Amino acid sequence: MRHGYKPENSKKLTQEKLLTLIDTLNAEGVRAYRQLPPEELIAKMEVASRELAVYVQGLDPFAPAVFPVSWAGEEESPNWFHTAREFTERWHHQQQIRVAVNRPGIMTRELYFPVLDCFLRALPFTYRNVAAKPGSLAQFDIAGECGGSWYLFRDGGAWLLIASPEGEIISEVTIPQEIAWRIFTKGISTSEARTQVQIAGDETLGGHILKMISIVG
Repeated sequence: MRHGYKPENSKKLTQEKLLTLIDTLNAEGVRAYRQLPPEELIAKMEVASRELAVYVQGLDPFAPAVFPVSWAGEEESPNWFHTAREFTERWHHQQQIRVAVNRPGIMTRELYFPVLDCFLRALPFTYRNVAAKPGSLAQFDIAGECGGSWYLFRDGGAWLLIASPEGEIISEVTIPQEIAWRIFTKGISTSEARTQVQIAGDETLGGHILKMISIVG
């Protein structure tokens, strides 16, 4: 984007075509860089990451982003949300690599809490077809030093993500921080996750979060 490269506009693509576009771009990247030795690839990644940071810092955070955050149900997103989504992608792929090679993870509050806070912005879209009476509140707690609480409020016929609790709490879900990122990135099955998640109140409503996907694909 910094050099003016513009792939197909995802705002005009179906979900299936968007996934195809992403797979194509990923394949092009693999073909271009797989021939490089590890030390050269790492050096290029370091330079590219610094250049990306400069580019992002120069964006108007509230201007429309090139691509919307589709998993949050948006057709147009501000740059800050698009940038946050990019951060979650980089965090969770690095975490996957660290798990695979048995290296210490990056679950610090400084790095992981922003990932969770971005992921959970998918709640209203995920629950859009889940009915509840107006004034109902669903609370979602991520347990651990990197976690927190998020509140989904039924306002008329829609769910709203709100900053502090109000209304009648009908369900409270507690998810260990160790598996939260895996739930939202398809890294753990719903059945396996359910054995580690606690739900008080309306179990059907609360358990719906286990179907939430905060990545494209």
